[in-house]
Amino acid sequence: MIDKLEFFIALANQKHFGRAAEECGVTQPTLSAAIRQLEDQLGVMLVSRGSRFQGLTPEGQRVLEWARRIVGDSRTMREEMRAARKGLAGHIRIAAIPTALAMVSRITTPFQERHPDVTFSIISRNSLQVLGLLENLEIDAGITYLENEPLGRVTSVPLYAERYHLITAAGSPFSDRESVTWKEVGNLRLCLLTADMQNRRIINRHLAEAGIEATPTLESNSMIVLFSHVQTGRWASIMPKNIADSFGFPVDIRKIPITEPDAEHLVGLVATHREPFTPLVSALLHEARLLAESSKA
Repeated sequence: MIDKLEFFIALANQKHFGRAAEECGVTQPTLSAAIRQLEDQLGVMLVSRGSRFQGLTPEGQRVLEWARRIVGDSRTMREEMRAARKGLAGHIRIAAIPTALAMVSRITTPFQERHPDVTFSIISRNSLQVLGLLENLEIDAGITYLENEPLGRVTSVPLYAERYHLITAAGSPFSDRESVTWKEVGNLRLCLLTADMQNRRIINRHLAEAGIEATPTLESNSMIVLFSHVQTGRWASIMPKNIADSFGFPVDIRKIPITEPDAEHLVGLVATHREPFTPLVSALLHEARLLAESSKA
């Protein structure tokens, strides 16, 4: 039953029998047969079929909720027993919003020093994708905004507050200022994150409150791309101070606080709420709390 539920979750995520079979390491006929056996066992149709996958039935959507819960509990049990035998070991998958990527090492480095048999995968995703990956059991934890948009049923650990600065080259407009307003920066040649990013939605909102429509001349989902364009001196950007600091800007790049309002938005670690957590996730949450406490000191 657990294997069949794993196959079913993969199919719901991939929305394609072939890709789901590849993800599970089985042939497509094997996966299709397992899904049909699951339907027979439960006495309901789970998948709308035609010449290809057409979606889940209403019953399938409900079974998917149970499948995520059951498979998640099964993985927790296996991981807990493995930790009891061998100590903490395994692999942690984390998805982080682009503006938080630079701080992930502040969690993973001390964690790995304490637990050298644990490895990590870190990927960059927008805030909605982070939550979707958590729900689908494709990651173990995420780092995202905590206050602006609904998070669902998660456990969260606040890590830090983003504070926004104008990042611009020396000699450009406002580069000699101690602070600027949102209204002033809205009239510059800006490069910003793409509109699917929550950071961009936050910036759009603050500009709109100042009576300015966000009209960047360059957009990217990569902070590195934004940084490289600021260095040319032809663009300015709006970035959280913590990530601007992490780039190690040369002296000819200015970081100027944006006021009116002096906005801040909370970022933290999130994990799907369950009791008990897997040993790996429990240890990761503990590491996040240690970081949060040290940041307050």
